[in-house]
Amino acid sequence: MAEIKDPENTIIVTLKDGEVVIALLPDVAPKHVERMKLLARDKAYDNVCFHRVIDGFMAQTGDVANGDMEDGFNIRRAGTGGSDLPDLPAEFSKLPHDRGSIGAARSSNPNSANSQFFINFSDNSFLNGQYTVYGRVISGMEHVDKIARGEPPANPDRMITVRVAADVA
Repeated sequence: MAEIKDPENTIIVTLKDGEVVIALLPDVAPKHVERMKLLARDKAYDNVCFHRVIDGFMAQTGDVANGDMEDGFNIRRAGTGGSDLPDLPAEFSKLPHDRGSIGAARSSNPNSANSQFFINFSDNSFLNGQYTVYGRVISGMEHVDKIARGEPPANPDRMITVRVAADVA
């Protein structure tokens, strides 16, 4: 595991193959960082599936309303919801959507991000300046690379747990 320099702004995602450590970027996208930490602390991301995983592009997850792996009906609707919190305003920056970066998923409205996010498998510069970047995988990208592909995958992988590193004993 990577050295965690700022536990309050680090997320640990447990996947079936191991832990993924994400360094959040509060100086770049403070509202998105606060939302992810709030939902992680509420355990809202636990058992949420990766509902859209495109090889060579990205893995999307975070639909806390419909992505619960325990409910087959909701999995079919995963990707259509968010949290019960208000949508977030865009926090665009000059940071690139490169391999391992975390982007805020949204609808066509730039100010519609809520709980969903994606992890870039590769350099996706066409997303630059259009989607908020608010974190970066600092270890465990090999586990992200193993996430089942599909839109949705036939047997979607899930985030088993999502925790703020400062809260992990």
